[in-house]
Amino acid sequence: MWFPVMPIVGIDDLAIYVPKLYLDYKDFAEARGINPQKLEYGIGIKKMAIADTNQDSACMAANACLKLMQRNHLHPEDIGRVYVATESSLDESKAMNSFVIGMLEQIYGEGSFEHAGGIECKFACVSGSYALYDNANWIRAEENNGKAAVVIVSDIAKYDIGSSGEYTQGAGAVALLIRENPRLMAFDQKVASTTIKNEYDFYRPFGKETPLVNGSYSNLLYLISVRKAFDSYKEKAIKSGLIKLKDGESITDHIDFFAVHLPYRKMGEKALAYLLRHEWRHLPRWKYVTKEVGMQEPQPKDARGTIESILADTEFMKADEQFRRGFMQTSFYNEVYENKMATSLEASAIIGNLYTASMYMGLRSLLEFEFKKGTDLEGKRIGFGSYGSGSSAMVFSGLIQPQYKEIVKRMDLDEDIGPRQKLSMEEYERLHRNQRAFTDSVIRAHNEFVLVKLGGTTADKAGFREYNYVS
Repeated sequence: MWFPVMPIVGIDDLAIYVPKLYLDYKDFAEARGINPQKLEYGIGIKKMAIADTNQDSACMAANACLKLMQRNHLHPEDIGRVYVATESSLDESKAMNSFVIGMLEQIYGEGSFEHAGGIECKFACVSGSYALYDNANWIRAEENNGKAAVVIVSDIAKYDIGSSGEYTQGAGAVALLIRENPRLMAFDQKVASTTIKNEYDFYRPFGKETPLVNGSYSNLLYLISVRKAFDSYKEKAIKSGLIKLKDGESITDHIDFFAVHLPYRKMGEKALAYLLRHEWRHLPRWKYVTKEVGMQEPQPKDARGTIESILADTEFMKADEQFRRGFMQTSFYNEVYENKMATSLEASAIIGNLYTASMYMGLRSLLEFEFKKGTDLEGKRIGFGSYGSGSSAMVFSGLIQPQYKEIVKRMDLDEDIGPRQKLSMEEYERLHRNQRAFTDSVIRAHNEFVLVKLGGTTADKAGFREYNYVS
């Protein structure tokens, strides 16, 4: 019996766009009466990218996509799908990718993308991962007629002034080129795993510009959800023969790098610690880990309880935090962190929270800074832990391809972001409160798409948005 061989599909290239305005953590800390070290070391933030008055998630997505197309000498006929994943939606009906297509056609000609398809995807920060896999499967099914797909993750993370989330803001977009026989990374097949649940850990009701957040609940839910998806991934990887475990091994030993959702840098470090604890606590190495920590891992009173019951168990939470801090100081944790995650967190520290784009900016960071360290990435496996509030998690992996240097050698984060302008706290708060008109931008646009018209003179034009490419 003949079985068809599925095409090798993955990420061929990626491009980024980050607004040129930023808020410095020292200025923010002084204004809010926070110790700057809490932000730099406790949270892991130095700069937060801030969108200008004439920028939104759609024009950032278009700017990233245009960069991707120009760098790869792509034409509209080379692309069969354009997806945009975001939680910074502009319209309850009109999809964001339609705005993006409209902007791109200013460059490539009216109707040049008419043959293409695509949608706007929404499931908080995990939606970009769903969009990737939808398009990868579209290519595997050979529905693509030889064309590539572009998935764009674009967001503006904005929280209420004075709230606990205010120091985890940011803005930016990543455009990913998905095609057969990719130069950069090929997805491992038949191992992607997901979880889904109805939760109110983080949400933004209609008409509200900033989210409602249950911070400690959302953080723990993120960790638990990714761990459950990882358990499913592990089962599939072993069953399929993708990964073969020897006695005493963890599947984490067979993943060369980790890229996870990054609402802020420190959360990535905590996510790695949580996963390693889960994977190692039943292995022989654990007794050496706990010896180095200097205490046994605490257990909640209700080990099978709800998140609420765990959080309410204050004695356990205090002891668990002590153990976590000790674990993250061990040689066992630090070896994995330094060799498999640290480089993926560099960009987050100078850009901030990107919601859907945060994990993919982490991938971009990992590739650049590992290459600059001289790491040979060919054949290395990257494991992804994607999470979206509400809630869903996706875990998947991919192998770096032999041609990766063609892509990675030209990566330069500072150059790709470009010159940046620091905002004063007064300027930042005016922008945050929408006290400047979209026509009164802080920086003059140059070689990019911006918003030039908003609304109209009649009721039927109330939500009309028009963009132009400014050279």
